[in-house]
Amino acid sequence: MKKQVISSNAPAPIGPYSQAIEYQGFIFVSGQIPLDVVTGEIETGDVEKATYLVMNHLKSILKAAGSSLDKVVKTSIFLKDMNDFAKVNEIYGSFFEGSIPPARETVQVARLPKDVPVEISVIAVK
Repeated sequence: MKKQVISSNAPAPIGPYSQAIEYQGFIFVSGQIPLDVVTGEIETGDVEKATYLVMNHLKSILKAAGSSLDKVVKTSIFLKDMNDFAKVNEIYGSFFEGSIPPARETVQVARLPKDVPVEISVIAVK
């Protein structure tokens, strides 16, 4: 049976979806955007700050599910501008230092929710 995962340290869903779903030992985390949970403001200008915020949201949701970034097996990164790849990759990579990095894809998309510069989703094991 699937179980909904909720963390108050990450943005609440803005549509008909869950922050994450746990199912048969896997955690499927919805795409996270750089929304500051405290201020409600979107980080749209600085892609490094945006990526850091997104990665911390993912970390919080995984913690609420009883998992961690060390247990991520797959990520999907969506960029507003592929010219930001190196900056995003540097911040993203710092969250996986000391562990086997997950499989992933990174793509540039035409537009992201609220015009954010980056959105990341993950799949992890419990």
